[in-house]
Amino acid sequence: MPKRTLTGLITSDKMDKTVVVKVESIKEHPIYRRKYKFHQKYKAHDETNQYKTGDKVIIEESMPLSHDKRWKVIGKAA
Repeated sequence: MPKRTLTGLITSDKMDKTVVVKVESIKEHPIYRRKYKFHQKYKAHDETNQYKTGDKVIIEESMPLSHDKRWKVIGKAA
């Protein structure tokens, strides 16, 4: 089974080797059929601390690295 990848914006880089990535998506209400934006935050592993707040990055699912960190940053998004 392939690993999931998501694209998002870094909102925080204050932790050591960890960044917080905000991923936005569009959902549709099941009854009213109105579309709305939905966002979720993920903590992702950044081994070299090279990504900063405001960067658009691609994250990939990985094994658990800590209590709430299950994603790795694999690169910048175009």
